[in-house]
Amino acid sequence: MVGLAQAQQRPATPPTRPAGQPAATPTIAARPDTARAATGDSLRVGVKPKGDIETTVKYQAKDSIRFNVQEKKAVLYNKASVNYGEMDLKAGVITVDYNQNVLTAEGLADSTGKVRDKPVFKDGAETYQAGRIAYNFKSRKGKIAEAITQQGEGYIHAEVVKKNELNEIYGLHGRYTTCNLEHPHFFINASKMKVVPRKQVVTGPFNLVIGDIPTPLGFLFGYFPTPGKSRASGLIIPTFGQALDRGFYLTNGGYYFVVNEHIGLRVTGSVYSGNADSFGGWGVNSDLTYRKRYSYEGRLEFNYSRRPAGLILRSGDLSANANLRKNFKPRTFWLTWSHNPTPRPGGGRFAASVRTGSPEFNQQNSLDVRNYLTPAFNSSISYSKQLRNLPINYSLQATQDLNTITGTVNLTLPDVSLAVQRQNIYQLLGMPTRGRFYEQFSVDYQFTGQNRLSNTEAARSLPSGLPLLGGNAASRTVPVQLSNLGPLLRNYQTSLQHRFGLSLGNYTLLRHLSFAPSASYGESWFVKRLNYRYVPEAQAIRVDTARGLFRVGNFSGGAALSTNLYGTVNFGKTKRIQAIRHRLAPSLSYSYSPNYLANSNYYQQPYNPLDPTQSLLPVDLRNSAGALFTPSQFSRYQGFAGTGPGGGQVSQVSFSLQNQVEMKVRNDKDTTGTEPTKKVSLIDGFDLSSGYNFAATAFRLAPLNVSLRTQVAQKLSVLVASTLNFYQRDSAGALINKYLFEQDSRRLARLDQASVQLSYQFDSNRRPGQPVNRNQRTAPVNDPVLGNPNQPDSYVDYLDFTIPWTLNASLGALYSDPGPRVARAGTTRNRSWPTVAMNVSGEIKLTDKMRLTYTSGYDFVSRKVTVTSINFFRDLHCWQITGSWIPTGQIQGFNVTIGAKSALLQDLKLNRNRTFLNR
Repeated sequence: MVGLAQAQQRPATPPTRPAGQPAATPTIAARPDTARAATGDSLRVGVKPKGDIETTVKYQAKDSIRFNVQEKKAVLYNKASVNYGEMDLKAGVITVDYNQNVLTAEGLADSTGKVRDKPVFKDGAETYQAGRIAYNFKSRKGKIAEAITQQGEGYIHAEVVKKNELNEIYGLHGRYTTCNLEHPHFFINASKMKVVPRKQVVTGPFNLVIGDIPTPLGFLFGYFPTPGKSRASGLIIPTFGQALDRGFYLTNGGYYFVVNEHIGLRVTGSVYSGNADSFGGWGVNSDLTYRKRYSYEGRLEFNYSRRPAGLILRSGDLSANANLRKNFKPRTFWLTWSHNPTPRPGGGRFAASVRTGSPEFNQQNSLDVRNYLTPAFNSSISYSKQLRNLPINYSLQATQDLNTITGTVNLTLPDVSLAVQRQNIYQLLGMPTRGRFYEQFSVDYQFTGQNRLSNTEAARSLPSGLPLLGGNAASRTVPVQLSNLGPLLRNYQTSLQHRFGLSLGNYTLLRHLSFAPSASYGESWFVKRLNYRYVPEAQAIRVDTARGLFRVGNFSGGAALSTNLYGTVNFGKTKRIQAIRHRLAPSLSYSYSPNYLANSNYYQQPYNPLDPTQSLLPVDLRNSAGALFTPSQFSRYQGFAGTGPGGGQVSQVSFSLQNQVEMKVRNDKDTTGTEPTKKVSLIDGFDLSSGYNFAATAFRLAPLNVSLRTQVAQKLSVLVASTLNFYQRDSAGALINKYLFEQDSRRLARLDQASVQLSYQFDSNRRPGQPVNRNQRTAPVNDPVLGNPNQPDSYVDYLDFTIPWTLNASLGALYSDPGPRVARAGTTRNRSWPTVAMNVSGEIKLTDKMRLTYTSGYDFVSRKVTVTSINFFRDLHCWQITGSWIPTGQIQGFNVTIGAKSALLQDLKLNRNRTFLNR
């Protein structure tokens, strides 16, 4: 070997070279073997002698490399490294013994005696940090003292480690932990252990050590899986506890199955001991997650719970807690499914968002405040697609609405829609483009078909106040059970809807006015309708349901005229406020639809003056006020799904007025001259709208709607909305067809309803002169890399007195005119302010490692605090503390958990809780 021959002529003392310049990097191809001299064996012709070193050895050092030719050793000093195939070794001093095929590495002591550059050894995917390493690169066996190596999410510390050719590790006086510090916060202490890389860690008798304090927690042997893959099947250890009304329990114990690389299934169960001779019940949970990259991902979870119908209390136990639930539903379930596809151009999209089950499930089993308080859940499963090269899209959908308070379930299956996008008429007719006005004419089409099922049978009543024969005087909720399948199916409603839209273009009049006419026609198809019949003997109305196919058409047309007006006041470029601009957007529109009340196919006529025998009601029959009944009170499609027939004739002129005010100010933060000014919105929107129906027989003038939107200092959001009425009322609060300015105490309008919404966000992170997003210190992460994380700042409490925090506050109030003062005794007047409530939420960062979040509110009407929740999180490097506290309400209680962060030791935790499930 040329490299070795040159080394034999070098002196024993390394030559002088500039400090810091690394030594040359020699390479060795094979070790000379004098025992294998060339012979005349014809069978070995052309075969190169093979030594113990099978590949190239690369080595280098920052200081020097010393060769001992007699002993066949090479010593590398300072920042030394040796690379041999998949083996890589770095240390302060490395000795290569070619006689024994052994690498020896150790740290190098500095002038203070501190050892630095401790050996770091890599063999394939395994990494070891140690005090001293001896490795035989021929047999691939090694002995490592003061070893630290990572296996999956865990770390192995041992006084002495032996490694065989299979990469299996045998440790003496070992410690297993998920803390990445050189001196871990906690560890599992075992005298002996064996590590099979990417499979498992097996120990003899062990005990848990926390903060260098040995605990009696341990066992005769230990088994810790360390899968090389991200997921592995395995047992899930249950949690032990006690519930007041269900006894001792084991919860969330089960097994996790890795079905394949795309699917994982978690099956857990819970069992309760009960009290005395009463069994506490059981529950099961299955959680299926699936994911296919670039295609879709989703999660399917099913929960089933079975428990006693009442409390299981020891004899003599009494409770004065008003929030204690005493009655339960024995069998409840809950289903959650979410499916999210990856968008693809031109492809269909299947999506699902399902949350449904027993209405009582969340109140009896869930600790999630949002699920507990949510009164309604919506579910949908849909498929939609846009056809390629065609202006057509369609969708298939199934939806469900669940009200957990009333138990109402509304199911729409199927819900089919088909839409044809807007198409120019002249292109459909094959006409050439000539720039004519009719080229703006376009049509569009939309079809919707729905079949609805509901478990609520609505009360059969007439708005006219007439007695009704048959039906239900009050609404009834049918339990969703197989035995009630017949009544549920009889309550179905089917409708098919067609809508044709005609756009006649947009034209400019008088250079500044925009004119846009339009027309539309819609048609609904029903499979049943109502027939009314007056029974003289009972002096009541009988309603019959007729089956068949019935068509209902609705036509409407109109035109809109709009423009924009601007007014600007300039103060000069030298002023801080340089200009104020006001934008005024008036709009005038006209809409028309025919009178559908006269159509006997849509409304049954109560009176027929031409033929009294064909009248529904006797001519002399009046309502309680002495007025005649109207056709609108006898709609043949009342309460049906879909769009029913229109009402009386509409010939209405509507107007709206939108206002926006902006201010241009000097930008004091601009130093480059690129943005010398900035815009500030003073009023985001101040809108007014009303209308006048010329075809109406009464109350032609519509109420005036007024709204105001603005922001103060970009922090306080203000939203005010109100409705003003122009007509008088009688003593009972009913409207009279007379304007308010016609009465003795004249006024223009009366405030009927108003709402105010104020919201403000406080943020301590933003200070005057600081940017909006200010960098803040964050807690050192438990980075899975050997060595210490970022060192904490021991003077942080003395140098930084700021405590970052946020507070979101909102105040909402609703005003409703209570009506005239009540003169009758025993009658109360409605509240003017039925709703006034404030909500607050936010977080406080007490330290870099501790956060506290909160949410609460106050109802000023009932004078009660709304549901309050306080959550906190404390980062303990490799451990964490999480907790929540709900001080009031039916779900009051607390939950505190301290446990290891790593998912590998997720069952190493301590939990204390007291909730509505176990108080």
